[in-house]
Amino acid sequence: MIVVTGATGNIGRPLTRALADAGERVTAVSRRPGPAPDGVRRLTADLAEPATLDGVLTEARALFLLLSGDLHGPGGAPAELVRRAASAGVRRIVLLSTQGVVTRPFGPTRIAMRALEDLVRASVPEWAIVRPGGFASNTLWWAESVRTGQLVAAPFGDVATPVVDPADIAEVAAACLLEDRHLGGAYELTGPEVISPRGQTAALSAALGVPLRFHELTREEAGAAMARSMPVELADDTLDILGAPSAAELRIAPGVREVLGRDPRSFADWAARHVDAFR
Repeated sequence: MIVVTGATGNIGRPLTRALADAGERVTAVSRRPGPAPDGVRRLTADLAEPATLDGVLTEARALFLLLSGDLHGPGGAPAELVRRAASAGVRRIVLLSTQGVVTRPFGPTRIAMRALEDLVRASVPEWAIVRPGGFASNTLWWAESVRTGQLVAAPFGDVATPVVDPADIAEVAAACLLEDRHLGGAYELTGPEVISPRGQTAALSAALGVPLRFHELTREEAGAAMARSMPVELADDTLDILGAPSAAELRIAPGVREVLGRDPRSFADWAARHVDAFR
């Protein structure tokens, strides 16, 4: 059996579906109830309380570990999840990490994630690390203002970075869970081009077939909004990357092609598939 954490999210949903379609026994874990494909067992559990997973981990051979933003902050215990999984006999862990452990290794959240990567490597015989950059799905933060006022508000309007489609992350994770040839790999994932928030707005406008206005937020305004759903340290780290990406963060990473043998999906492709969320 394969356990998927974060199963109702933008990565977890397509990952759970892909594993079920491959004929695997899957347990989908999330904090809140949600739909799951036929034949998939659903479990409501809180990763902030690792003991809630003990029963399901004893039956699992593999684990996809995705941490919500709050587990990166004070009081989070992600290392305990890894230890419990290993003690329960889980042989394979695929960890969703971040590109920042390579491009900005000295920030507090990246130091913690690097330590978690090292713990995974030391704790189980089979592992793979998935390190995406910025997510195309972060633009879902704009959905309410697009629906109500045809408005996008974001910081650093003309700073372009590559963003990755969560469907690509899910496919890479599925391959690492199912195929031995990807074990021991650490894969950086981005989209196929750099694109700014203003460019994302134009692509979303084209997909919707309606004009959208763009309003540039200050860093302080954006930080206050982000801090409502993630630790302040993680919000600051994210804004540092969005406002002043390094050369490494502007590079089109090879991970999707290395694992899947194809180019990553573009932001325009993501927007075309998710227009209903903005209507």
